[in-house]
Amino acid sequence: MRLTRALAAAAALSLLASCGGPAAPQEPTGPITLTWWHNGTSDPIKTVWQDVVTDYQGKNPDITIEAQPIQNEGFSTKIPLALQSPTPPDVYQQWGGGDLASQVTSGKLADITDASKSWISTIGDFAKGWQVDGRQLGVPFAQHVVGFWYRKDLFTQAGITAPPTTMAELNGAVAKLKAAGLAPIAVGGKDRWPDAFYWNYFAVRECSQQTIESSVKNLKLDDPCWVKAGQDLVDFLKTEPFQEGFNGTPAQQGAGSSAGLVANGKAAMELQGDWNPGTMSSLTEDKDLDSKVGWFPFPTVPGGQGDPEAVLGGGDGFSCTTRAAAACAKFLEYLTGPEIQNKLAAAGTGLPVNEAAVSALKTENLKTVAEHGRKAPYVQMYFDRAFPTDVGAALNEAVANLFAGQGSPQGIVDAVNEAADGAK
Repeated sequence: MRLTRALAAAAALSLLASCGGPAAPQEPTGPITLTWWHNGTSDPIKTVWQDVVTDYQGKNPDITIEAQPIQNEGFSTKIPLALQSPTPPDVYQQWGGGDLASQVTSGKLADITDASKSWISTIGDFAKGWQVDGRQLGVPFAQHVVGFWYRKDLFTQAGITAPPTTMAELNGAVAKLKAAGLAPIAVGGKDRWPDAFYWNYFAVRECSQQTIESSVKNLKLDDPCWVKAGQDLVDFLKTEPFQEGFNGTPAQQGAGSSAGLVANGKAAMELQGDWNPGTMSSLTEDKDLDSKVGWFPFPTVPGGQGDPEAVLGGGDGFSCTTRAAAACAKFLEYLTGPEIQNKLAAAGTGLPVNEAAVSALKTENLKTVAEHGRKAPYVQMYFDRAFPTDVGAALNEAVANLFAGQGSPQGIVDAVNEAADGAK
């Protein structure tokens, strides 16, 4: 499996040159305190990270870890500001791709290429998403794959006998669910990024891998397949597949969120990442939810140039800054090792990057998703992460406008290209 790199190589080289390149770790001396910013604000990962702090400090008495959980959406503003300050966090949440490339200009990121040589192979090619110009500037601790989570009981109620494999079958399932008085698909339009998953997947199906890689590298959407992806989305929106008021629905906050609607049987499907079962379980009193939920990959699109087995995804990871980079690199080795990877997998916080921990995944659904990701010809990083930060934000905004009945397929392409021109 290969993660399509979402970095503009020429831009990355320019960024590295302008700031002298990221600094390599220096071996720390004496007691060290690591400040750690992560997004584990709720269980199950909140407890896992709390235990990690206790365990790691117990095994490394010269290391003190000061963990600061931060709401996921807060990182987009907090990290750029922190990297401009004299005292950024020593370890911070990192999604790789364009975000990582955008952060290089700060001069605060540590190059852990040499420090990670002895263990980075346990992650495999997936670690390349946390590189700039071949330099390892962070590592993932969890992989994510996006697909449809669905209620088996609601499918049965609507007379759907098998998960859809083509867009025609998905449209047919939507019609059957509506006829049965059910909301076919929930989407958290208020948060915008769930909307973008649909355009992302239509683009992966319409555009060849070569076109995607070239377009992301050159920050230019100039192939007709990009507009075709938007038209596919327009056609799908015309089927009215989503719940009432979807543009104002949050993705993961509360029982009325898109995840909560599926968890409580108010909607039949949601296009989301592998984290969704854990999110849903916290939004319902139904203790038998796992047995009622299934998963299937995004359907094929007729005439598309993309590989029909390719998947959309990404990962969660961490980067080190320069103050205590060697100690940080050792901490990241611990997080990607079998002990913590097994704990993360068992807690249902994501798909492990260390293949040895796949067997610890707590449900057959998650094992199915992990297997699908491993067998995929390639995993395309979410485009809002693949592109530089401002370009990704422009994409999500344009797609959200289309969901709200504004804009056009060409308008999405234009918004990305205009933002990219500003980022070059």
